[in-house]
Amino acid sequence: MTRPTFPDLEGASVYITGGGAGIGAELTRGFLEQGAKVAFVQRSDASAFADEMEEATGNRPHFMACDITDIARLQATISEASEHHGPVTVLVSNAANDKRHATLDVDEDFWDWSTAINLKSYFFAAQAVIPGMRAAGGGSIINFSSISYMMGNSGYPIYTTSNSGINGMTRSLAREFGPDGIRVNALAPGWVLTEKQLEMWATEEDLAAHLDRMCLKKHLKPQDIVSPCLFLASSTSAGMTGQALVVDGGVVVTG
Repeated sequence: MTRPTFPDLEGASVYITGGGAGIGAELTRGFLEQGAKVAFVQRSDASAFADEMEEATGNRPHFMACDITDIARLQATISEASEHHGPVTVLVSNAANDKRHATLDVDEDFWDWSTAINLKSYFFAAQAVIPGMRAAGGGSIINFSSISYMMGNSGYPIYTTSNSGINGMTRSLAREFGPDGIRVNALAPGWVLTEKQLEMWATEEDLAAHLDRMCLKKHLKPQDIVSPCLFLASSTSAGMTGQALVVDGGVVVTG
């Protein structure tokens, strides 16, 4: 896939959560191809992936192991990224977990675990990068959401609650830190067929039903999300903040 080029991303200090697998791995590749200095976290060991990216792009990402529910560790990795690459001026909060669950089966521990991944980590990652962005004269925060809550999907109510909360948080942070030149936007993909989705959730029946809802009759792949994210990170979207950019092949129609 040929990507557009965003010259202002060359040399930019970029931090990505979940940047070693699924959509996140493609985001890491996409920013490296732009010449950005990329740091990313992943709970599992992504050292081999970092080697692969260096070989493929000539630009090595800085990998740090991190469980994003550990807020102290999460914020420490942002400090480490800033020491390696300069203050983070592009934050991509991408990591999430859409584990299926039924409302009547949820206990408090599961609620806390799910929201810690899908909402709490987003807030505290933003909190950690904002001082550096202020000092740098601005930056771009991109919070990954999902169309799941727009569709009113069942089967993972804490996940959809978190997705909706991400939009509220995005708008409030955009208002609060706009005077500092910090833009905050949400990116809401549709159903992206990562390896995990194909292995765990993508039944033939569900895929057919989802495709029927799409205006564009082609399922999304992780690569389809990269250019929209680069757009939000770059000065091309300099006048855009507090918004939710939907990339779903035309399932939900906003406006």
